[in-house]
Amino acid sequence: MTIYGDSISGNCLKVKFVADRLGLPYDWVEVSVLKGETRTPEFLGMNPAGQVPVVVFADDGPLAQSNAIMLHLAQNTDLIPEDAFDRALMFQWLFWEQYSHETAIAVLRFHRFYLKKTEDQIDPALPGKCARVLALMNSHLETRQYFVGSKLSLADVALVAYTRFSHQAGLDLKQYPHVRTWVRRIEDELNIEHAEP
Repeated sequence: MTIYGDSISGNCLKVKFVADRLGLPYDWVEVSVLKGETRTPEFLGMNPAGQVPVVVFADDGPLAQSNAIMLHLAQNTDLIPEDAFDRALMFQWLFWEQYSHETAIAVLRFHRFYLKKTEDQIDPALPGKCARVLALMNSHLETRQYFVGSKLSLADVALVAYTRFSHQAGLDLKQYPHVRTWVRRIEDELNIEHAEP
């Protein structure tokens, strides 16, 4: 398979994390969002939405949307809980990640770190939205090591992808100690470097 992704994107990296964790062979093709490379006719032919990641499978063709790709890659593996209710909880967190988490932390990070916007150019509601997201996560992780069950699942992979870059959004994870401990644990389990020094 070929993964078309931007290395600055948590959505793309989480697909890479799953493929690497499962030992799945792939070719990585770097596609820069900042350079507009997702808007070329060739790329739009693979994904008319003009978004990364896209994975092209030799037999089945292209598949977009990071969580859909992760679920496809991880089917019948221990990254998806066997228990039906735990699996539903994993889906709950995957949906929340895209609707509430990614739209806060990833957006603030992109505006501050990559677009270098000044504070008056950034939606003033974004920092508060990020704080609420991290507070919810911190509360959930107060009595558990993983988001679902007692081991790593796709819920952890999805949520760690952007949370680990919170400092690039100007967010201090020291204020959310359970989240910070969880991030470092998941980074270690995925065998990836710690994003925050």
